Amino acid sequence: MENIFQILLITIIQGITEFIPVSSSAHINLLSKIFGYKDIELIINVSAHFGSLVAVIFFFRKEVFEFAKNKDLFFKIAVASVPIGISGFFLIKHEIILSLRTFEIMGWTTILFGLLLYISDKFELKQNINDDLSLKNAIIIGFFQVLALVPGVSRSGIIITSSRFLKFNRIDSAKMSFFLSIPALAGWSLYGFYDLIRQNDVLLNMSAISTAFLSFIFSYLTIKYFLVYLKKFNLSLFVAYRVVLGIILLLVAYL
Repeated sequence: MENIFQILLITIIQGITEFIPVSSSAHINLLSKIFGYKDIELIINVSAHFGSLVAVIFFFRKEVFEFAKNKDLFFKIAVASVPIGISGFFLIKHEIILSLRTFEIMGWTTILFGLLLYISDKFELKQNINDDLSLKNAIIIGFFQVLALVPGVSRSGIIITSSRFLKFNRIDSAKMSFFLSIPALAGWSLYGFYDLIRQNDVLLNMSAISTAFLSFIFSYLTIKYFLVYLKKFNLSLFVAYRVVLGIILLLVAYL
């Protein structure tokens, strides 16, 4: 029963926070402390990320499968993914990310990058990624994405923030974060699968299958309704949530 609850909790966190501008690592670490989870099984972690990967590809299947039509966009997405790929490999290999995963760091980054999101979202901007995304802008967004390796920043949040500063509208800023999630999630899934092979733990079980399926469902629904939300509202709700979450994390750190 406890394992079922843990799987449900992880898939909800992964499916929702992967695609909206809040930090998944902050949520996972906070809830792990609340419920006493010391470590999340690697197979469960990999399955959750794989479920999100399948969801974003399936949601944007028209754009993905019409590769010839969108090859210029996907080339820029690939280029923008290089900085985080190289940086992530280095930081994970040397276990630097683990040293940054403290409630103090996550609290401050959650608040500060939330406020940065608020500033970037104050203006009505009209550029879209199909017509206005230059290679230079893609590279700039790609370097900003590296900041997402710091726990509490939020990969989706920093991409939307940088895209908004580069004058892209809210919908296309969110789409940019979704498209960039494909190589990021694929890289993490492959790295995790490699770790499973090294540990001789690649046997699929019902827990892994259930995790991937639930993560797919929550991820797909989040992508769909986040885009619906952005057609009517700005990002202030997420900024407010980040500030409250950041304060909670700092209270845990300092009290």
